[in-house]
Amino acid sequence: MPPMTSRQRMLTALQGGIPDRLPVTTHHVMLSFLEKYFGGIPYHEFFDRYGLDAYVWTVPYKPDTAKGEYFDPNQTSIHPLDHTHRVVSDNWRIEAEDLPDPEYRTTRYHFVTPDGTLNMLLQGNQYTDWVVEPLIKEKRDIDLIAKWVTHPKIDVEAVNRTAEAFGERGLVRGHICYFDIYGQPGCWQDAVELVGTERLIMETYDDPQWVHELIKILHERKKTFICSLKGARYDLLELGGGAASSTVISPKLFDEFVAPYDSELIAMAHEVGQRIVYHTCGGMMPILERLAAMKPDAMETFTPADMGGDMRLAEAKQRIGDRVCMIGGFDQFHYYVGCTPEETRAEVRRCFEAAGPGGGYILSPSDHFFEADLPLLEAFADEARQCSYG
Repeated sequence: MPPMTSRQRMLTALQGGIPDRLPVTTHHVMLSFLEKYFGGIPYHEFFDRYGLDAYVWTVPYKPDTAKGEYFDPNQTSIHPLDHTHRVVSDNWRIEAEDLPDPEYRTTRYHFVTPDGTLNMLLQGNQYTDWVVEPLIKEKRDIDLIAKWVTHPKIDVEAVNRTAEAFGERGLVRGHICYFDIYGQPGCWQDAVELVGTERLIMETYDDPQWVHELIKILHERKKTFICSLKGARYDLLELGGGAASSTVISPKLFDEFVAPYDSELIAMAHEVGQRIVYHTCGGMMPILERLAAMKPDAMETFTPADMGGDMRLAEAKQRIGDRVCMIGGFDQFHYYVGCTPEETRAEVRRCFEAAGPGGGYILSPSDHFFEADLPLLEAFADEARQCSYG
Protein backbone atom coordinates (compact mmCIF):
# COMPACT_ATOMS: atom_id res chain seq x y z
CA MET A 1 0.00 0.00 0.00
CA PRO A 2 1.43 3.43 -0.94
CA PRO A 3 2.01 5.86 1.93
CA MET A 4 -0.99 7.94 2.94
CA THR A 5 -1.11 11.51 4.11
CA SER A 6 -2.00 12.02 7.77
CA ARG A 7 -5.47 13.15 6.78
CA GLN A 8 -6.04 10.13 4.52
CA ARG A 9 -4.73 7.79 7.21
CA MET A 10 -7.04 9.05 9.96
CA LEU A 11 -10.08 9.38 7.67
CA THR A 12 -9.57 5.77 6.60
CA ALA A 13 -9.60 4.70 10.24
CA LEU A 14 -12.66 6.85 10.99
CA GLN A 15 -14.49 5.06 8.20
CA GLY A 16 -13.57 1.67 9.68
CA GLY A 17 -10.93 0.92 7.07
CA ILE A 18 -7.34 -0.26 7.17
CA PRO A 19 -4.78 2.52 6.57
CA ASP A 20 -1.16 2.13 5.50
CA ARG A 21 -0.07 2.06 9.15
CA LEU A 22 -1.44 2.75 12.60
CA PRO A 23 -2.58 6.39 12.85
CA VAL A 24 -1.01 8.03 15.90
CA THR A 25 -1.96 11.37 17.38
CA THR A 26 -2.83 13.02 20.68
CA HIS A 27 -5.75 14.92 22.14
CA HIS A 28 -5.32 18.60 22.99
CA VAL A 29 -1.68 19.51 23.56
CA MET A 30 -1.87 21.68 26.65
CA LEU A 31 -0.46 25.19 26.36
CA SER A 32 1.32 24.80 29.70
CA PHE A 33 3.11 21.74 28.31
CA LEU A 34 4.22 23.55 25.15
CA GLU A 35 5.47 26.48 27.19
CA LYS A 36 7.35 24.36 29.74
CA TYR A 37 9.06 21.98 27.35
CA PHE A 38 9.27 23.84 24.04
CA GLY A 39 9.22 27.53 24.83
CA GLY A 40 5.68 27.95 23.58
CA ILE A 41 6.05 26.59 20.05
CA PRO A 42 2.88 26.56 17.90
CA TYR A 43 0.51 23.66 18.43
CA HIS A 44 1.10 22.17 14.99
CA GLU A 45 4.87 22.34 15.27
CA PHE A 46 4.62 19.82 18.10
CA PHE A 47 2.97 17.29 15.77
CA ASP A 48 5.60 17.89 13.11
CA ARG A 49 8.47 17.53 15.57
CA TYR A 50 7.38 14.04 16.60
CA GLY A 51 5.93 12.87 13.31
CA LEU A 52 2.42 12.53 14.70
CA ASP A 53 -0.75 12.61 12.63
CA ALA A 54 -2.03 16.09 13.35
CA TYR A 55 -5.25 17.76 14.38
CA VAL A 56 -6.12 21.40 14.10
CA TRP A 57 -8.87 22.60 16.45
CA THR A 58 -11.13 25.45 15.51
CA VAL A 59 -14.58 26.52 16.72
CA PRO A 60 -15.18 30.01 15.34
CA TYR A 61 -18.61 31.28 16.31
CA LYS A 62 -20.65 33.69 14.23
CA PRO A 63 -23.23 35.97 15.86
CA ASP A 64 -26.69 36.33 14.35
CA THR A 65 -26.88 40.10 13.98
CA ALA A 66 -30.53 39.88 12.94
CA LYS A 67 -31.25 38.64 16.46
CA GLY A 68 -29.15 41.33 18.11
CA GLU A 69 -26.15 39.08 18.78
CA TYR A 70 -22.54 40.27 18.72
CA PHE A 71 -19.12 39.20 19.91
CA ASP A 72 -18.56 39.80 23.61
CA PRO A 73 -16.62 43.07 24.01
CA ASN A 74 -15.72 42.07 27.59
CA GLN A 75 -13.92 38.88 26.57
CA THR A 76 -10.28 39.53 27.39
CA SER A 77 -8.75 36.38 25.91
CA ILE A 78 -9.60 33.90 23.20
CA HIS A 79 -8.21 30.36 23.44
CA PRO A 80 -5.51 30.17 20.75
CA LEU A 81 -6.30 26.55 19.89
CA ASP A 82 -9.96 26.84 18.99
CA HIS A 83 -10.55 30.59 18.42
CA THR A 84 -13.92 30.58 20.18
CA HIS A 85 -15.24 34.09 20.69
CA ARG A 86 -18.31 34.33 22.91
CA VAL A 87 -21.60 35.50 21.42
CA VAL A 88 -23.71 37.82 23.59
CA SER A 89 -26.55 40.31 23.21
CA ASP A 90 -27.94 43.28 25.10
CA ASN A 91 -30.14 40.76 26.94
CA TRP A 92 -27.35 38.27 27.68
CA ARG A 93 -24.25 40.10 28.86
CA ILE A 94 -21.28 38.46 30.60
CA GLU A 95 -19.22 40.48 33.05
CA ALA A 96 -16.05 39.19 34.71
CA GLU A 97 -14.91 40.18 38.18
CA ASP A 98 -11.37 39.13 39.17
CA LEU A 99 -11.12 38.26 42.87
CA PRO A 100 -7.96 38.14 45.00
CA ASP A 101 -6.73 34.67 45.91
CA PRO A 102 -3.25 33.70 47.13
CA GLU A 103 -3.12 30.44 45.18
CA TYR A 104 -5.46 30.36 42.19
CA ARG A 105 -6.76 32.64 39.47
CA THR A 106 -10.28 33.37 40.71
CA THR A 107 -13.05 34.99 38.68
CA ARG A 108 -16.72 35.59 39.31
CA TYR A 109 -18.79 35.79 36.15
CA HIS A 110 -22.08 37.69 36.08
CA PHE A 111 -24.64 36.73 33.43
CA VAL A 112 -26.84 39.81 33.17
CA THR A 113 -30.35 39.58 31.72
CA PRO A 114 -33.38 41.93 31.84
CA ASP A 115 -34.99 39.61 34.41
CA GLY A 116 -32.06 39.14 36.75
CA THR A 117 -28.40 38.17 37.05
CA LEU A 118 -26.86 34.72 37.44
CA ASN A 119 -23.40 34.19 38.90
CA MET A 120 -20.69 31.56 38.51
CA LEU A 121 -17.33 31.35 40.32
CA LEU A 122 -14.34 29.74 38.59
CA GLN A 123 -10.79 29.09 39.66
CA GLY A 124 -7.81 28.00 37.64
CA ASN A 125 -4.07 27.56 37.40
CA GLN A 126 -1.60 27.08 34.57
CA TYR A 127 -3.02 23.63 33.87
CA THR A 128 -6.80 23.90 33.94
CA ASP A 129 -9.91 25.61 35.32
CA TRP A 130 -12.72 24.34 37.54
CA VAL A 131 -16.11 25.45 38.83
CA VAL A 132 -16.21 26.48 42.48
CA GLU A 133 -19.74 27.85 42.50
CA PRO A 134 -22.14 26.58 39.81
CA LEU A 135 -24.30 29.00 37.87
CA ILE A 136 -27.68 27.48 38.73
CA LYS A 137 -28.53 27.95 42.40
CA GLU A 138 -32.34 28.02 42.38
CA LYS A 139 -34.36 25.77 40.11
CA ARG A 140 -36.10 28.60 38.29
CA ASP A 141 -32.72 30.10 37.34
CA ILE A 142 -33.09 27.98 34.24
CA ASP A 143 -35.96 30.23 33.12
CA LEU A 144 -33.49 33.08 32.59
CA ILE A 145 -31.29 30.81 30.51
CA ALA A 146 -34.19 29.55 28.42
CA LYS A 147 -35.44 33.06 27.72
CA TRP A 148 -32.23 34.99 27.15
CA VAL A 149 -29.23 32.80 26.35
CA THR A 150 -27.74 33.31 22.90
CA HIS A 151 -27.54 30.47 20.39
CA PRO A 152 -24.15 30.64 18.67
CA LYS A 153 -23.67 29.36 15.15
CA ILE A 154 -20.51 28.30 13.36
CA ASP A 155 -18.63 30.59 11.01
CA VAL A 156 -18.53 28.21 8.03
CA GLU A 157 -16.19 30.39 6.00
CA ALA A 158 -13.66 30.58 8.85
CA VAL A 159 -13.70 26.79 9.31
CA ASN A 160 -13.18 26.29 5.60
CA ARG A 161 -10.25 28.70 5.51
CA THR A 162 -8.61 26.68 8.26
CA ALA A 163 -9.28 23.43 6.40
CA GLU A 164 -7.84 24.83 3.18
CA ALA A 165 -4.69 26.03 4.93
CA PHE A 166 -4.22 22.77 6.87
CA GLY A 167 -4.64 20.58 3.81
CA GLU A 168 -3.44 17.00 4.13
CA ARG A 169 -1.47 17.54 7.36
CA GLY A 170 -4.33 16.03 9.37
CA LEU A 171 -7.90 16.42 10.55
CA VAL A 172 -9.87 19.56 11.29
CA ARG A 173 -11.53 19.02 14.69
CA GLY A 174 -14.07 20.99 16.64
CA HIS A 175 -16.76 20.40 19.23
CA ILE A 176 -20.47 20.95 19.62
CA CYS A 177 -21.03 24.26 21.40
CA TYR A 178 -21.16 24.28 25.17
CA PHE A 179 -22.31 26.79 27.75
CA ASP A 180 -20.57 30.13 27.94
CA ILE A 181 -17.46 30.35 30.12
CA TYR A 182 -17.42 26.69 31.18
CA GLY A 183 -19.25 23.67 29.81
CA GLN A 184 -19.12 20.41 27.88
CA PRO A 185 -20.34 19.39 24.41
CA GLY A 186 -22.81 16.75 25.62
CA CYS A 187 -26.19 17.81 27.00
CA TRP A 188 -26.01 16.00 30.34
CA GLN A 189 -22.36 16.96 30.72
CA ASP A 190 -23.15 20.63 30.08
CA ALA A 191 -25.88 20.51 32.72
CA VAL A 192 -23.46 19.02 35.25
CA GLU A 193 -21.19 22.05 34.94
CA LEU A 194 -24.12 24.40 35.58
CA VAL A 195 -25.59 22.55 38.55
CA GLY A 196 -22.85 20.36 40.06
CA THR A 197 -22.39 16.64 39.64
CA GLU A 198 -23.77 15.39 42.94
CA ARG A 199 -26.76 17.72 42.96
CA LEU A 200 -27.77 16.89 39.40
CA ILE A 201 -27.58 13.15 40.07
CA MET A 202 -29.76 13.58 43.16
CA GLU A 203 -32.26 15.67 41.20
CA THR A 204 -32.71 12.83 38.70
CA TYR A 205 -34.43 11.01 41.58
CA ASP A 206 -36.00 13.96 43.41
CA ASP A 207 -37.16 16.03 40.44
CA PRO A 208 -36.48 14.31 37.11
CA GLN A 209 -38.88 16.60 35.27
CA TRP A 210 -36.74 19.60 36.19
CA VAL A 211 -33.58 17.83 35.01
CA HIS A 212 -35.19 17.08 31.67
CA GLU A 213 -36.33 20.69 31.41
CA LEU A 214 -32.77 21.95 31.91
CA ILE A 215 -31.28 19.45 29.47
CA LYS A 216 -33.86 20.38 26.82
CA ILE A 217 -32.83 24.05 27.08
CA LEU A 218 -29.20 23.12 26.45
CA HIS A 219 -30.24 20.62 23.78
CA GLU A 220 -32.07 23.31 21.78
CA ARG A 221 -28.99 25.53 21.86
CA LYS A 222 -26.83 22.72 20.51
CA LYS A 223 -29.37 21.94 17.80
CA THR A 224 -29.11 25.52 16.57
CA PHE A 225 -25.34 25.15 16.40
CA ILE A 226 -25.49 21.84 14.54
CA CYS A 227 -27.95 23.19 11.98
CA SER A 228 -25.41 25.89 11.13
CA LEU A 229 -22.67 23.32 10.35
CA LYS A 230 -23.80 22.47 6.83
CA GLY A 231 -20.93 23.12 4.44
CA ALA A 232 -18.28 23.45 7.16
CA ARG A 233 -15.24 21.36 6.25
CA TYR A 234 -14.81 19.66 9.59
CA ASP A 235 -13.45 16.13 9.69
CA LEU A 236 -14.58 15.40 13.24
CA LEU A 237 -16.68 17.11 15.92
CA GLU A 238 -16.63 16.16 19.59
CA LEU A 239 -19.72 15.45 21.65
CA GLY A 240 -19.97 14.07 25.18
CA GLY A 241 -17.75 14.49 28.22
CA GLY A 242 -16.63 12.56 31.26
CA ALA A 243 -19.71 13.23 33.40
CA ALA A 244 -21.68 10.58 31.48
CA SER A 245 -19.11 7.86 32.07
CA SER A 246 -20.04 4.76 34.04
CA THR A 247 -17.72 5.89 36.84
CA VAL A 248 -20.05 8.87 37.37
CA ILE A 249 -23.59 7.76 36.50
CA SER A 250 -25.39 4.43 36.17
CA PRO A 251 -26.42 2.87 32.86
CA LYS A 252 -30.03 3.58 33.87
CA LEU A 253 -29.35 7.32 34.16
CA PHE A 254 -27.43 7.18 30.89
CA ASP A 255 -30.45 5.65 29.16
CA GLU A 256 -32.82 8.33 30.45
CA PHE A 257 -30.80 11.54 30.58
CA VAL A 258 -27.96 11.13 28.07
CA ALA A 259 -28.74 8.83 25.15
CA PRO A 260 -32.07 10.33 24.00
CA TYR A 261 -30.65 13.83 23.68
CA ASP A 262 -27.18 13.11 22.35
CA SER A 263 -28.46 10.49 19.89
CA GLU A 264 -30.63 13.14 18.27
CA LEU A 265 -27.67 15.53 18.03
CA ILE A 266 -25.55 12.86 16.36
CA ALA A 267 -28.29 12.13 13.84
CA MET A 268 -28.66 15.85 13.11
CA ALA A 269 -24.90 16.18 12.61
CA HIS A 270 -24.95 13.34 10.11
CA GLU A 271 -27.79 15.04 8.24
CA VAL A 272 -25.59 18.10 7.66
CA GLY A 273 -22.61 16.01 6.61
CA GLN A 274 -20.57 15.97 9.83
CA ARG A 275 -18.83 13.17 11.75
CA ILE A 276 -19.08 12.86 15.52
CA VAL A 277 -16.66 11.40 18.06
CA TYR A 278 -18.25 10.70 21.44
CA HIS A 279 -15.84 11.56 24.24
CA THR A 280 -16.09 9.52 27.45
CA CYS A 281 -13.14 10.01 29.80
CA GLY A 282 -13.81 7.53 32.59
CA GLY A 283 -15.59 4.20 32.78
CA MET A 284 -16.96 2.83 29.51
CA MET A 285 -17.17 -0.95 29.74
CA PRO A 286 -20.71 -1.20 31.23
CA ILE A 287 -22.08 1.19 28.60
CA LEU A 288 -20.02 0.34 25.49
CA GLU A 289 -22.98 -0.89 23.47
CA ARG A 290 -25.11 2.03 24.67
CA LEU A 291 -22.48 4.47 23.45
CA ALA A 292 -22.16 2.72 20.09
CA ALA A 293 -25.96 2.57 19.74
CA MET A 294 -26.03 6.38 19.59
CA LYS A 295 -24.24 5.87 16.23
CA PRO A 296 -21.25 8.17 16.56
CA ASP A 297 -18.56 7.73 13.95
CA ALA A 298 -15.90 7.29 16.63
CA MET A 299 -15.55 6.89 20.38
CA GLU A 300 -12.80 8.03 22.76
CA THR A 301 -10.94 7.96 25.21
CA PHE A 302 -10.82 4.28 26.31
CA THR A 303 -9.10 5.19 29.56
CA PRO A 304 -7.11 2.34 31.17
CA ALA A 305 -7.87 1.14 34.69
CA ASP A 306 -4.55 2.43 36.02
CA MET A 307 -5.69 5.93 35.08
CA GLY A 308 -9.10 5.74 36.73
CA GLY A 309 -11.02 4.22 33.84
CA ASP A 310 -11.94 0.60 33.28
CA MET A 311 -10.85 -0.10 29.73
CA ARG A 312 -10.10 -3.60 28.51
CA LEU A 313 -9.08 -2.64 25.01
CA ALA A 314 -9.20 -6.04 23.29
CA GLU A 315 -12.64 -6.77 24.74
CA ALA A 316 -13.90 -3.34 23.64
CA LYS A 317 -12.61 -4.01 20.13
CA GLN A 318 -14.45 -7.32 20.04
CA ARG A 319 -17.69 -5.80 21.33
CA ILE A 320 -18.00 -2.56 19.34
CA GLY A 321 -14.98 -2.32 17.03
CA ASP A 322 -16.99 -3.20 13.94
CA ARG A 323 -19.44 -0.34 14.62
CA VAL A 324 -17.27 2.68 15.42
CA CYS A 325 -13.70 3.88 15.11
CA MET A 326 -11.86 3.66 18.43
CA ILE A 327 -9.56 6.54 19.46
CA GLY A 328 -7.29 6.46 22.50
CA GLY A 329 -6.45 3.66 24.90
CA PHE A 330 -2.86 4.67 25.67
CA ASP A 331 -1.84 5.19 29.33
CA GLN A 332 -0.02 8.52 29.20
CA PHE A 333 0.33 8.74 32.97
CA HIS A 334 2.54 5.65 33.26
CA TYR A 335 4.19 5.56 29.82
CA TYR A 336 4.96 9.23 29.14
CA VAL A 337 6.85 9.63 32.42
CA GLY A 338 8.98 7.47 34.70
CA CYS A 339 9.60 4.42 32.54
CA THR A 340 12.00 3.29 29.84
CA PRO A 341 11.51 3.86 26.10
CA GLU A 342 11.28 0.09 25.73
CA GLU A 343 8.33 -0.01 28.12
CA THR A 344 6.61 2.80 26.20
CA ARG A 345 7.15 0.95 22.94
CA ALA A 346 5.74 -2.23 24.46
CA GLU A 347 2.59 -0.36 25.54
CA VAL A 348 2.15 1.00 22.01
CA ARG A 349 2.38 -2.54 20.66
CA ARG A 350 -0.07 -3.81 23.26
CA CYS A 351 -2.63 -1.19 22.17
CA PHE A 352 -2.09 -2.00 18.50
CA GLU A 353 -2.45 -5.74 19.05
CA ALA A 354 -5.60 -5.20 21.13
CA ALA A 355 -7.46 -2.64 19.04
CA GLY A 356 -5.65 -2.43 15.72
CA PRO A 357 -6.70 -5.65 13.94
CA GLY A 358 -9.02 -4.90 11.04
CA GLY A 359 -8.35 -1.15 11.18
CA GLY A 360 -10.74 1.40 12.61
CA TYR A 361 -8.33 2.43 15.37
CA ILE A 362 -6.37 5.62 16.06
CA LEU A 363 -3.74 5.42 18.78
CA SER A 364 -3.85 8.35 21.15
CA PRO A 365 -3.31 9.14 24.82
CA SER A 366 -6.57 8.78 26.71
CA ASP A 367 -7.23 12.54 26.99
CA HIS A 368 -4.89 15.30 28.17
CA PHE A 369 -1.37 15.03 29.52
CA PHE A 370 0.52 17.71 31.41
CA GLU A 371 4.01 16.23 31.78
CA ALA A 372 6.17 13.97 29.63
CA ASP A 373 9.73 12.71 29.34
CA LEU A 374 10.57 13.75 25.80
CA PRO A 375 12.43 10.52 24.88
CA LEU A 376 9.26 8.64 25.78
CA LEU A 377 7.19 10.85 23.48
CA GLU A 378 9.65 10.07 20.72
CA ALA A 379 9.42 6.34 21.46
CA PHE A 380 5.60 6.53 21.47
CA ALA A 381 5.45 8.17 18.04
CA ASP A 382 8.24 6.13 16.47
CA GLU A 383 6.90 2.76 17.57
CA ALA A 384 3.41 3.62 16.37
CA ARG A 385 4.71 4.55 12.93
CA GLN A 386 6.23 1.07 12.75
CA CYS A 387 2.88 -0.61 13.42
CA SER A 388 2.03 -1.66 9.89
CA TYR A 389 -0.95 -3.46 8.44
CA GLY A 390 1.12 -4.73 5.51
